[in-house]
Amino acid sequence: MGPLQGVVILDLTWLLSGPYGTMTLCDLGAEVIKLERPPHGDIGRTTGPQINGESVFFFSLNRGKESITIDLGTDAGRDLFLSLVEQVDVVAQNYTPGVMERLGLGWDVLSARNPRVIYAAVSGFGQTGPDRERPALDIVVQGESGLMSVTGVPGGAPLRPGVSLGDITAGLYMAIGVLAALHERERSGLGQMIDISMLDCQIALLGNALTRYFATGEIPRPLGSRHPSATPFQAFPTKDGYIVLALTAGVENQWPLFCASIGRVDLTDDPRFETNDLRTEHHAELEPLLNEALRRRTTAEWLGEFAPFEIPCGPVNNIQQYPGLPQVAAREMLVDVPHPVIGTLRMPATPVKLSRTPGGIQGPSPAIGQDTDGVLQRLLNLDETVIAGLRKQRVVL
Repeated sequence: MGPLQGVVILDLTWLLSGPYGTMTLCDLGAEVIKLERPPHGDIGRTTGPQINGESVFFFSLNRGKESITIDLGTDAGRDLFLSLVEQVDVVAQNYTPGVMERLGLGWDVLSARNPRVIYAAVSGFGQTGPDRERPALDIVVQGESGLMSVTGVPGGAPLRPGVSLGDITAGLYMAIGVLAALHERERSGLGQMIDISMLDCQIALLGNALTRYFATGEIPRPLGSRHPSATPFQAFPTKDGYIVLALTAGVENQWPLFCASIGRVDLTDDPRFETNDLRTEHHAELEPLLNEALRRRTTAEWLGEFAPFEIPCGPVNNIQQYPGLPQVAAREMLVDVPHPVIGTLRMPATPVKLSRTPGGIQGPSPAIGQDTDGVLQRLLNLDETVIAGLRKQRVVL
């Protein structure tokens, strides 16, 4: 099911960035054939937590995919791979630049075998530039891009966000690139290479911070949960937790209504806080006053207080609270997926909601090489004897 039904992706990606991108396309209906090197496959299979010897991490990134094993270090394995390239729409990989070329499987070779193939390559720093061959993990590009320099509290050490934004963003941009290339191929009949740099993607995320710097010359710094140009716009402590408030500059009466709601009408007429710009300028004076007022009641009580005035706000939830949130349930964003070894595990569904051709999780993650025979028979018309010979040569598992 899904709008990408009929699109076939040969997926050489591993760990997080590439698998996240191909999983996104799989959720939208693409057939994703994960090519793993025998005998161990994706190193993500060894990443914890483990249930009954199976990786939950691997399950969460490779659900719905098929798995085949081919040793690309052998001549027969490379020939087999190139034969598969002729039959698929997309090849995806996230090796360090130069690895595929050293195997004799670079873009020029793949495009010569299949001019319609789309080749998506994700790497830390991209296929060009002086750093192209540097290895990079998520935290490396988060630090180098400057993302960590604007994350955290004022005066504190740089912090990595609580999710792997370096990897995930690159995977999402890869998926966007693949969709764009598939669309363009409808006109030209030709594939093309997609070069995704994790560093480039982080720079794209920092667009607003970079633009502010180039406009003002002021280096953006960590602000905690604050917004650099809107106030109040952050998390505040309540009697039993935290509440996020996001008052919008220019919305008539929002500030006076908020002040009245928290019992501080006097702040409305305070010349330091009359406009959003003034409140931002005098934030250090305003924040303790708001902290004191908001600590008097619970988060739920404040939410009820602010709702009639349409003041933008929300609780600061933790992951444990997700299953009980009515909005999450209404959007069907948590789905129980059965796995033959792990058992049934709840995981996030696709956030892309399509009215006519909805996607969804296509199934559990595959055991290593479980689909080798079926894929080779279906795409290459190889019979059991030929596949048995390849297995005897250790070309496939």
